[in-house]
Amino acid sequence: MAGIDMPLVDDYVTDVLMRDLVGHDRRPVSFLVYLWLFAEQQRRNGPVAISYQYLAESIGVSKSSAQSAVGWLLRRKLLAVKKSSATATPVYSVQKTWKR
Repeated sequence: MAGIDMPLVDDYVTDVLMRDLVGHDRRPVSFLVYLWLFAEQQRRNGPVAISYQYLAESIGVSKSSAQSAVGWLLRRKLLAVKKSSATATPVYSVQKTWKR
């Protein structure tokens, strides 16, 4: 597209983070979740409110795999989450820790 000079995904995501999550951590679903949320956050121009079920369906994995991947990304501080109540849909913000 004309006028766009910024890639959809930072080079760091494919050059470093993919190898780290898939190869080193052996958590390929975590990479898929991160990549999908990264792109979706850019499309929405803000944090993403999404259930585990919808996230899993969007990526093509089981709900438990998506839930485990989100947990791993939260521990790695690659995602931040906010919930207005215990039963509310989580709102995820992708963290770009390499840009600090």
